[in-house]
Amino acid sequence: MSSSPPPPVPDETVASLRQQVSDLHQELVRYQLVVWTAGNVSARVPGHDLFVIKPSGVDYDRLTAGNMIVCDLDGRVVEGDLAPSSDTAAHAYVYRNMPEVGGVVHTHSTYACAWAARGEAVPCVLTAMADEFGAEIPVGPFALIGDDSIGRGIVETLTGHRSPAVLMRSHGVFTIGKDARAAVKAAVMCEDVARTVHISRQIGEPLPLVQSDIDRLYDRYQNVYGQSGPSTLRGA
Repeated sequence: MSSSPPPPVPDETVASLRQQVSDLHQELVRYQLVVWTAGNVSARVPGHDLFVIKPSGVDYDRLTAGNMIVCDLDGRVVEGDLAPSSDTAAHAYVYRNMPEVGGVVHTHSTYACAWAARGEAVPCVLTAMADEFGAEIPVGPFALIGDDSIGRGIVETLTGHRSPAVLMRSHGVFTIGKDARAAVKAAVMCEDVARTVHISRQIGEPLPLVQSDIDRLYDRYQNVYGQSGPSTLRGA
């Protein structure tokens, strides 16, 4: 017996996500997390095996809602006239294997990439890190662009880990969130703490936080802080 076809995706839902993803790319520029055309943001279409991502190699000031690309969870283009981001396979792998994730971001931000180039995790030595990441920012394996190898490394590293960010060795930052905005926030925070901890190490060795304090800070920030109540995914 054949299964029923999936329900059609409301046009307004895709249109809204196209606009959101386009707008969020400007946040990467605003916070100086990208240069030239590098980096990307994507958002899952809720309730459907689809996501929206930027086109490949298009200048940030030329990105619009209209040239965002809709792909299925195998990375195939469903809507859009341009080729999707070169990281589309990685995003698709994350969405297929982490159903709680609603947004994925990739950046080459300077300080975080410096840690990635060393293959070194950023230690949890600041309350802001405990709040957002609840642990160190881990390092994922080296992987080449072109297939889902990067996606596999992201999933393997972040599954069971509190951090919404991973430093892919010798490459850059990937972050996840309950939606695309949360993933962008995690990318901004990742660069901020990577910079601060790097500077601290130029002066001396940062003092570690006690694990029980990290746990308390993380719980408060994730479940009490702000106006919207408990989040459904880290990095909200």
